[in-house]
This record gives sequence, structure tokens and C-alpha cells, in this order.
Amino acid sequence: MIRSGIRPLLVALFTPLFFIGATVRAEIQPRKTEMRGAWIATVANIDWPNKYALPSQQKQELVDLLDSLHACRFNTVVFQVRPTADAFYKSALEPWSAYLTGTQGKAPSPEYDPLAFIIEEAHKRCMEVHVWLNPYRVINGGDTTQLIKNHLYFERPELFAWYGGKLYFNPAYQDVRDYLTMIVMDIVLRYDLDAIHFDDYFYPYKEKGQEFPDDDAFQKLGGNFKKKEDWRRNNVDQVIEQLQHTIKAARPWVQFGIAPFGNNNTNVNELFADVKKWIRNGWIDYVAPQLYWNIGHRTSDYARLYDWWGTECKKQAGTNACNLYIGQYASGLEIYEQEAWKTPNELIRQVRQNYKKNADIGSIFYSNKYVIRNPQGLLDSLSSTYYQFPALQPAAGNCYGNESEPPTDVRIEEDRLIWDSVAASGGNAIRYYIVYALPEDSNDNQLLSERIVTTTPRQNGGIYLPNYCEQLPAGTRLVVTSFNKYRKESKASNCVSTK
Repeated sequence: MIRSGIRPLLVALFTPLFFIGATVRAEIQPRKTEMRGAWIATVANIDWPNKYALPSQQKQELVDLLDSLHACRFNTVVFQVRPTADAFYKSALEPWSAYLTGTQGKAPSPEYDPLAFIIEEAHKRCMEVHVWLNPYRVINGGDTTQLIKNHLYFERPELFAWYGGKLYFNPAYQDVRDYLTMIVMDIVLRYDLDAIHFDDYFYPYKEKGQEFPDDDAFQKLGGNFKKKEDWRRNNVDQVIEQLQHTIKAARPWVQFGIAPFGNNNTNVNELFADVKKWIRNGWIDYVAPQLYWNIGHRTSDYARLYDWWGTECKKQAGTNACNLYIGQYASGLEIYEQEAWKTPNELIRQVRQNYKKNADIGSIFYSNKYVIRNPQGLLDSLSSTYYQFPALQPAAGNCYGNESEPPTDVRIEEDRLIWDSVAASGGNAIRYYIVYALPEDSNDNQLLSERIVTTTPRQNGGIYLPNYCEQLPAGTRLVVTSFNKYRKESKASNCVSTK
């Protein structure tokens, strides 16, 4: 449910942004290409779905959620589909999630596919869906009776490890890497998704006085590694590299991104995730470190960590370029008690710093339920400043692809602006079209973000002008571009003028 404070922002869906008269503050340079994302966590029903919701209610919750974000010009959702070796989608490989229906393996009734549903609804709004999986976590507790009877744990218990009262896949085994790759590729090949996404959970966070139980595996599989820590990092390296190559071989436009812990020392020495190496080797398309501390934090200063990640990503220009997005902690505006988080608005201060330093190309906010509550006016501030105009999703350095072809024969027929669609396939297939309003001066043809009238999904084939351009002055020129699955925009179409 949208709080009343941001409900007026829904009007933005139907108002031409170039006409409303708002101007960007002088210190803000609009970004035409930017990640504007929100994590939707399903583990323990954090963001979605409501535990007691029927399928029809679950669908409506997703629609309302997308509408809220779209109204504030977010362009991406990161949707958790595999929180604990289970599925928020129809799968022959893993069971339906208990967080969806209350019982693992039980299908929703009437049956529907949440992943297919959110992809369809997001793409209608020209938003991307990044599919979020947790690679190793199986149970968030010690009760195996919650698992379905034919769960892989009962068939291949040697592939699993208990640690801290929880059950995990053991990253040591090639069979685990191959199984995880099979799960990922099943999703990549069956769904029209935009990216695969992992967060910070690789080897589990350390439990005091406990050691992850992999001595036997190290003895058998350690090879030439003298230190178990190096061997563990190599185990995770292998699955990251394997996934990147496998995804790109099948669907080169599908990105692979990681949202690691914000302090890389923890990644390397506790989670055994050598994210710096993955960036350097081009194994990931983007990194979104979770910088969940305030600016000036005594031990984990947001500004210092931002600079560190920015430096690492800037080192990898060219074909191994890795986009940097920043994980922003919207939850902290409500749950943290430190003065910085209670003084409105720490996240806006962080985003302002991001724009000034300009090492990143966007943010992902955690978690969605806090985002749409508009804590401390977060959405109001974003929508009136940094997110005042639409932004296109960033292409990845590892995803080459061709520039999209422009639509042809753009024309006005009665009250509709229409065009001939672009015929293309694979990564060159059109994801959506972008309509621009250019000034009457024929020498000014810049396709700026503040000139975007609207984006519209490929199947629409046009827009109803009175919804957008009713008050445009006569002589305003309209052009259309296309935007393909590689996130490459075309040149402008032919121009038509309003009368």
C-alpha cells in the first residue's frame, strides 16, 4: 500500500515531464543512463508476499509495488526467487518455496508463476527484472522435516554441511557448482529476464567458536593449496567464472551481477568471495556493494568505501568493464538509531555524494517495503531531484551487442503517435521505445533525459498523444528511438511535428 505522501507521484505516469516546468537544481546533472533499483526480498516474507495472501492478492501486491516504484522513475527490480534452495517460479528442479505457500513443495492455488508474472508486469512498465538467487543456503534452521521428501539433501547428503544451526550446500564440490549452474541456466533459458543476481551470501558468516566443517573435503580436494582459506576462495571463484561463461554463451545480453558486503575485507576473509578478482577478470557485469553505513562512520565510512569500490571498477575499463552500482540502505532510515540516520536524509546525502564523485552509475535500495514507505521523504526527494526525469538502464562492458535499429515511418494518425516496429531477435530484440520532444529549433537534436516524453513497451506500437502531449506548443518535434535487450539505444527516427 502506498502512503498518502507519495500517492500524488502516480500522476507522473501520465504527465509529460518536459512540460511540468520543474527544473533540475543547478548542482545536479541528470543522468540519462542509470541503475535505479530496489531489492524485493522474499526470504521470511520480508518484502513480499504477505504470508496469508491468496494468489490474486499476491499478484495485486506485485502490481502495486511496481506502480509505486515506476511512479518515482525507478527502472529495475531485483526479485528474490531462490532464498533457500527453493523456487518462486515453476521448476522441475527445486520445490515451490514455503515462503510463497506456507509449505515447501506446495504450488500456489490457483497455480501461477510469480517470476513470469513480475517479468511481464515489469516489462509493461519498461522496467528490468534482475533475478536474485542465494547460491548455497538451504535451511535457516535445524529442522529437516520442512524439506520435501525427495530433496537433494536426502539423496546426496555429502554435498551439504551444517554450520551455525543452518544447512548449506558445501562450495567445495564440483557437483555443487554444476547443480547451481543448472539451476541458473534453467531460469535463463526459460524466462525473458534481464540479469542474474547474487548477494553477499557465499560461505556463511562466521559463528563464534565454530569452524565450517570442510576438513575432509580439503584433504580430498585441496590439491596444491597450502591454506584452506585460499582453497575456499578458489571454490567460489570457480562457480562465478563458470556461471558467467555459461550465461554469456547462451544469452549474451543477460547480465550477471553481485551485491557483496560493503567492506571487502569481510568478503575475502570471511565469505571467501574475492570480488576484486571477479571484477579484474571480467567475470561479473556489475557490482553493487552494500554500503549500509553512514557518511563519517567511525570504522566503515560510507565515503571511504565508495571511493575504494570506485577505484577498483575504474581500473577495469574496456572489454572487462564492470559497472558500479551502490547498495543503499533504505531500511536504515527507520531502524537505525544513530544521529546520522535520524537527521533527514542520510540516503539523499549519500546519493548527492555519489553524483558529485560520479564513480558509480546508479543505486539499488534495500529493502522495497521501506522504500515505498517514503521514509523521511526519500521518494519525494529522489523524484524531485535526482530522479526527476526517466533514465535508461546501463549496458554492461561484457555485453557487446549492436546498436538498436530506429523505428521507421513515425507519424501522427488522429490522436496517436505511431511507427513501424523494429524486427529483430535475440539480444537485438527491442525491449521498449522512447519518445522525445525536441524544441522547434531544428538545429537542436540532442536526445536528453529531460526531453523524454515517455517510454513504451515494444508491443504497444505507439502512444495516445492526449495522455502526454495535450499542452505541447505547436511545432514541437517528436522523434522515437528503440532500446534493445543489450541496452543499446538507436539513433533517432524521422521527425514529426505537433500542429
